[in-house]
Amino acid sequence: MSKTIFITGTSTGFGKLTAITLANAGHTIIAGMRGTNGKNEAVAKELASIAKC
Repeated sequence: MSKTIFITGTSTGFGKLTAITLANAGHTIIAGMRGTNGKNEAVAKELASIAKC
């Protein structure tokens, strides 16, 4: 059963790894992070690339 999961702090560490792992397992992830520009821009694009639209 697929679930929708909201995760904060997805720019680094456990938040990022959890978001990627759960997305790859087929869940819908809402990934929150501060500032999707600047230092977090690459991570925001990476997480967006695994998004299922």
